[in-house]
Amino acid sequence: MSAITSRIKGMTLEQKLRLMEDLWEDLSRKTAGLEPPAWHADVLAARELAVDSGQAQFESWSDAKDRIERDIR
Repeated sequence: MSAITSRIKGMTLEQKLRLMEDLWEDLSRKTAGLEPPAWHADVLAARELAVDSGQAQFESWSDAKDRIERDIR
């Protein structure tokens, strides 16, 4: 186990969440040169085609949150 992992294991939940927020903020400022994988374009194109052809299905954000909560229980 690395020294960093050991320190993280000793943190409270609040400290871990703060660390995640700080890491995300730092990473989001350093996106130069970061390209999405090629397969992302394929997925987006397929989704756009589904929308254009009327085959895409949507749900309200409220319904989506309820479904996600049920799925993770």
